[in-house]
Amino acid sequence: MSLPGNDERSRTRAPAVEGGNLIAKAHVLGGRVFARILKNRGIVELNPAQGRIIYELWKEDGISQAALASRTKLDKSTLALMLDRLEQQGQLVRERDQADARRHLVRLTEKNRAAHGSYLAASQEMIAIFYAGVSPEEIQVFESTLRRIIANLEAVS
Repeated sequence: MSLPGNDERSRTRAPAVEGGNLIAKAHVLGGRVFARILKNRGIVELNPAQGRIIYELWKEDGISQAALASRTKLDKSTLALMLDRLEQQGQLVRERDQADARRHLVRLTEKNRAAHGSYLAASQEMIAIFYAGVSPEEIQVFESTLRRIIANLEAVS
């Protein structure tokens, strides 16, 4: 005798709710598309993951590495490696915080600020592709729901 829902069909059937899988697919495809946009615009020094770091620094320059790790959802060791590369490329600098010598603040360089217009245009192109055919109301609901999902995941991480 088998338990209800324990037959061969139920074990091989995909779950009815696919949000996590759909988010993962959108992430992978979005990364590919954004990498192509960057390349087509001649922006070869940044990849999409590095772009997340730069984006956060555009929103608030001169923040700590810990704050940057939290905002990008990158673990500290991965972030440190990425910051090393971005610093070598002249995109940013890390400085000791004058108020707390244990902290490093991350700041954009003039080189990065000079290229801001190109990066912004690439971001706007990606946003246009990402939200094509989606109404402003749908965007608002979608992003609100994603923020709630992220908060749920952060609560147990």
